[in-house]
Amino acid sequence: MSKPKDRATGEKSVRSILMAGVGGQGILRASDILCEVMIRTGLDVKKSEVHGMAQRGGCVTSHVRYGTCVHSPIAKKGDVGILIAFEKMEALRYLDYLRAEGIAIVNDTEIYPPAVNLGEARYPDDILTLLPLPPASVKMVRAQEMGVRAGNPRTENIVLLGVLSRYLTLEPSVWDEILKVSFPAKLVDANLTAFHLGRVA
Repeated sequence: MSKPKDRATGEKSVRSILMAGVGGQGILRASDILCEVMIRTGLDVKKSEVHGMAQRGGCVTSHVRYGTCVHSPIAKKGDVGILIAFEKMEALRYLDYLRAEGIAIVNDTEIYPPAVNLGEARYPDDILTLLPLPPASVKMVRAQEMGVRAGNPRTENIVLLGVLSRYLTLEPSVWDEILKVSFPAKLVDANLTAFHLGRVA
């Protein structure tokens, strides 16, 4: 019997994760690590990135799609199972990609865009109240604080991977193996600590 196809894409057992944030937050590194873990466990994986203005603090996104047979690297709106917003307002910006029953992992970090810094726009006061999602579908994470506890505030992207790992059926030992070869030796311990702090958050 053939495996059921995803109704939105026509691909077999395909799931989608969308990471969104601001340049400099380590989104592309996080998506690379996620893909390596999935490949190591035998999944078919496709990834797509948008990072044209990353070095100037512009928006950065990475689609990661995985399953038994993946054809397209980009998820359609309404087809993402897990949205990871590395910055709070990105949760609003990309909410329309999330499935009705999807999960939003939101980093409790505010990075003002140029329009806000110039006084041309206002940053929303309480983004959580603007998310039309049930409380159980939103996981707010103080990733930078946990990165500091891990010994390096720049590990907030790995903290968020740790949180994500709780929603995926991938062995923690495989994450550890990939993390150990993804960083110089002097940074491995901090990143492993950050990952496991996120995993138990």
